[in-house]
Amino acid sequence: MDGEVAGIMDPAMAALAPASAAGGLAAAVRIDGCTLFFNRGVADERTKQPITSDSLFNVASVRKLFEATLVAEGVLRGELSLDDPVNKYVRELHGAYIRRVTIGELATHTSGLLLPTDHPPWPDASYSLAQFLHMLNAWMPQHGERPGKQRIYTHAGYVLLQLAIERRYGTAIAALIRRRILKPLGMTSTLVPERGPDNRAVMDPQFMRRTVQGYSADGAPIGPPGNQQSYYDFPGTGQMFSSARDLAVLVAASLGDQKAVDPQIGKALQFTQREFFRVNAQYGQAMAWEVNDLSGPTIIDKPGGLNNASAYVGLVPERKLGLVILSNRGDMHPYDAARTAILPALAKLPAEPTKS
Repeated sequence: MDGEVAGIMDPAMAALAPASAAGGLAAAVRIDGCTLFFNRGVADERTKQPITSDSLFNVASVRKLFEATLVAEGVLRGELSLDDPVNKYVRELHGAYIRRVTIGELATHTSGLLLPTDHPPWPDASYSLAQFLHMLNAWMPQHGERPGKQRIYTHAGYVLLQLAIERRYGTAIAALIRRRILKPLGMTSTLVPERGPDNRAVMDPQFMRRTVQGYSADGAPIGPPGNQQSYYDFPGTGQMFSSARDLAVLVAASLGDQKAVDPQIGKALQFTQREFFRVNAQYGQAMAWEVNDLSGPTIIDKPGGLNNASAYVGLVPERKLGLVILSNRGDMHPYDAARTAILPALAKLPAEPTKS
């Protein structure tokens, strides 16, 4: 089976990260109860340090899976409800539209919100918490949007969800993720550092040494290792860093591998994968996860990307199959290959008895 998986992954990785391109990628495949790792390219073109399964990447919007899991766990524990209006926790919100938006609508991208930080032309400025709240209070639908009635992907909605979670528990989001998700799962290389004045993650040297240099799609370095990008200038809005090895643990848990997961977290991870809104015949929206009904098996996944990083986590639950792809090159779009080629090919491999 290892050779058959490699026969699919090696050419796919070569196509995503050609030898002539800057950077590279780290991947993990969870199949038949085992995790296989594949690495290609370099973490830094200057030093030629190779990418490994323990290299740390900016995972961009893959972070949203963690906020969604906190919400799901809170619902299962009876600590909050998907129907709670967001201003139950963020009491400064009183605008005519935003006061109708719920926690569940934020988690499933069905709030209708679409702020200037969600789409081009991208703003030049960053926003303080007070400015962010002002934007939310002033926001009115442009095309007849209504809470819960459409799927519109919004980064701002998840920034607001983060704030609501922090207010509900009186704890910083990084500490909540660490205590409620990372520690129970045994994930030791995933962190949500604050952003320093130089737009670089504030992290221990042991982590910074493992952090890759990011590159643009055309190979130009963007920022130093640990570069963070955000339109929001208040605590908790820094980006997440993780490794293929650590995210493989999340994938195993999301597939229901009870040997690797706290039962409560396992239930929450399953809850996040439930489809809440059907976009069209091919696509549905869960809590952060996207549901893809293409020509092959149903794929539940979450892509993420910046101008210097690309990330992907995908599941085929019916096959107990999962995939992680992390790259230090921007605008790679690994989800295209994952959805149409890699995961369907892996799903066709004959299943082996589950291994420990």
